[in-house]
Amino acid sequence: MLYHIFYPLSADYPILNVFKYITFRSAYAGITALAISLLVGPGMIRFLKKYEVHEKIRSDGPESHAVKSGTPTMGGILIIFTFLLSTLLWANLSNNYIWMIMAVALGFGLVGYVDDIAKLKSGKGLSIKAKFLCQTLLALAVAFFLTYLDPNRENYATILYVPFFKEFTPDLGGIAYMLFIAFVIVGTSNAVNLTDGLDGLAIGPIIIAMMTFTALAYITGHFKFAEYLNIQHIKDAGELTILTSAMVGASLGFLWFNAYPAQMFMGDVGSLSLGAVLGTLAVIIKQELLLIFIGGIFVIEALSVIIQVGYFKYTGGKRFFKMAPLHHHFEQKGWEEPKVIVRFWIIAIVLAMFSLSTLKLR
Repeated sequence: MLYHIFYPLSADYPILNVFKYITFRSAYAGITALAISLLVGPGMIRFLKKYEVHEKIRSDGPESHAVKSGTPTMGGILIIFTFLLSTLLWANLSNNYIWMIMAVALGFGLVGYVDDIAKLKSGKGLSIKAKFLCQTLLALAVAFFLTYLDPNRENYATILYVPFFKEFTPDLGGIAYMLFIAFVIVGTSNAVNLTDGLDGLAIGPIIIAMMTFTALAYITGHFKFAEYLNIQHIKDAGELTILTSAMVGASLGFLWFNAYPAQMFMGDVGSLSLGAVLGTLAVIIKQELLLIFIGGIFVIEALSVIIQVGYFKYTGGKRFFKMAPLHHHFEQKGWEEPKVIVRFWIIAIVLAMFSLSTLKLR
């Protein structure tokens, strides 16, 4: 909005030319989202407490989590609201990718919202089938647009770029690539949801991943940088740095209230939405496989659940981990919650650094 108001005036007022620059708008998108979060957050916590939007702790979870019962949940609404508002203020709103990701955030956020409300009313959320169906339909809509309707991508829409390899770029074809996109988006959404089990555990790696995607989106959208690093240049992708910066700011603001001991949790409305945004970003800038490393914590957490369930069924009741997802396993081993959180953050930082290094390791 501000871009469309002030940049056209730059011919008469040269100082307004700063609105042309993605770096300027990205920085202020992050600052704006953070400021709004810090201002709105306390009021939202009071609102959630007043209407008893409280977390119900699972009886089969760690005993130490009993004290978390009654903590306000659905704080993900704060993240979505502040990130969307800041993006609308600072982004070039003629960019289709901006609108796509905002639609994904709202769509998956709505699924999470309905799930959270159902849990509050009956103790049970949406059925797995209903949740998965809604997520898949939303992801397939994104996949269809990117594969068949985006004029920027007609020459490379179905090509898969593989980290570490310059020349190995298989073409999956339309249907297979659409299914792959849906798998990436839905899988990432649910992986973040599984990770959201400790105070600040999920939002920390989200911030780290979004900062990484801020760099990748800028590079991808810059022709000379993309050419130098031998990655696919994607027209209009650079504008996504405003959105990712806004998400970083919104997430930092949420972390202020979600840090141990948490004053509120994000709920499914936050985790499903943030995970879907992360997956969609990877798909748009053609870094789907690199997401395995950028979102490595989420991948590990999701795999730990798959391994636990598979091993339990295969052995007739034995457990591979003391408890799944993996963060609960370390809690059961005696690690204090803050130690688990910070060590997982450290791993996320290392994986992000490694991911960026792969741009030259080809």
